[in-house]
Amino acid sequence: MDIATILGIAFGFLVIMWAILLGGSVTIFWDIPSMAITVGGMLASTLIHFSLPQFLGIFSVVKKTFVTRIPTPVELIKKMVEYATINRRDGALALEQEIGRLSDAFFARGLQLIVDGQNPEEIRDFLSLDIQYLQDRHAVGKKILEYMGAAAPAFGMIGTLIGLVQMLRNLSSPDQIGAGMAVALITTFYGALLANLVFLPLAGKLGLYSKAETTAREMIVEGICAIAKGDNPTAVREKLQVFLSQNKRI
Repeated sequence: MDIATILGIAFGFLVIMWAILLGGSVTIFWDIPSMAITVGGMLASTLIHFSLPQFLGIFSVVKKTFVTRIPTPVELIKKMVEYATINRRDGALALEQEIGRLSDAFFARGLQLIVDGQNPEEIRDFLSLDIQYLQDRHAVGKKILEYMGAAAPAFGMIGTLIGLVQMLRNLSSPDQIGAGMAVALITTFYGALLANLVFLPLAGKLGLYSKAETTAREMIVEGICAIAKGDNPTAVREKLQVFLSQNKRI
């Protein structure tokens, strides 16, 4: 679980709540019609811009920013060296018992291809296609979050305009102008808050996770292909070390 994402969102809301409490009551910042315009309009616009399957898929994509654990390069190198040793000592069929111990479906699929006797070129083509589709799915998820981050302030402004129009039509009571203006501005507050504390940061985090997961899978592809060629454990380790900076190599 990514504690940083949870802490960041929680701390952001706490800071804002603290600042609001210093200036008065929290209840003045709660307005259901304003929330409905901001959130409802943003969701409606997102549904128009993207297909329904893409929109519903955003929930699993967002989940990745909270619970996904990507193996580190050092962990992958150690695993690959271990499998290369087994392959050299006992043959490819001995790797079959290792497949069930892997929680990473992509990694397990790569080992299965070795056990099945596929040549390195076929393995690379198959796994590279998997990586490409992964990148496409993450790119769509990132675009949806970025779009929601742009749409939320826009509908917040629309809500503000609606509130201003309603306020200006009732200028017969000047003492109500201040309260009306405050309600009108709340939708802008909601839009800016959701965009800058939720959607845009999650889009950025998803981009980082996508890059890290792509790198991990590329390492797996290189390691699997090296094992399929029959490279010795030392050669496999040195080949994968290129993914690490000089001071982190093992």
